[in-house]
Amino acid sequence: MNTAVTPAGDKPMLQLLNVESAYGPIKAIRGVSLKVRQGEIATVLGSNGAGKTTILKTISGIIDPRKGSIEFKGEAITAQDPALIVRRGLVHVPEGREVFPLLSVRDNLLMGAYTRQDRDGVARDIEAAYTYFPILKERSAQDAGLLSGGQQQMLAISRALMANPDLILLDEPSLGLSPKLTKEIFEIVVRINRERGTTILLVEQNANMALNASDYGYVLENGRIVMEDTCERLREKEDIKEFYLGMKEEGVRGERRWKKKKTWR
Repeated sequence: MNTAVTPAGDKPMLQLLNVESAYGPIKAIRGVSLKVRQGEIATVLGSNGAGKTTILKTISGIIDPRKGSIEFKGEAITAQDPALIVRRGLVHVPEGREVFPLLSVRDNLLMGAYTRQDRDGVARDIEAAYTYFPILKERSAQDAGLLSGGQQQMLAISRALMANPDLILLDEPSLGLSPKLTKEIFEIVVRINRERGTTILLVEQNANMALNASDYGYVLENGRIVMEDTCERLREKEDIKEFYLGMKEEGVRGERRWKKKKTWR
């Protein structure tokens, strides 16, 4: 899907250094360091429970890290109030969509623009959202809670765009969606990145879609980054093929290599 393999610039828009977060006594991420460069789509791959969502919650201020530092556009945002982080230009689209179910589609979009004062710009961005997702225009007066799961995901992404962010954190956009809807949403995510220049950090269990949509990737296992590279190169690594893309190969004695432990070579 995504033909670019190099980011638009080398300067990191977002940088995590040795970040550790926990839920009570349970460490969810351990010494995570990663960079998201301006203009790129970066992805964090990992199985359920690896700590992907915790990374995004720590960046956006929902969880305070126990150790480490987070910088956004060259300034520290470690453990800052989420509302301040949004005003700096970083928006989080959470797992499970979390739209306002009793508000209309249009009012949900306006809620995404609560930090803005430019009415003309807000109006233009509503129309831009309708261009990306025409079904939202058709349902603009309908309560968001009556939308399908895929339509709610479209609304959640569009609501994030209404803040006119520099960086979007996108958590499991394919969760609970059909393959057709997943493909459609990933295509729009790439369009948003290419047409608007919006930087995106994506966490996703659907490794095939994430690697094809993204420029650079990190692999998270048990709260630690165990591999990173361009997505073009990650797609060719044997462990990624076996454990994330389902490409199981037979060994010289007929033993299936996917039964072996990951080596992250």
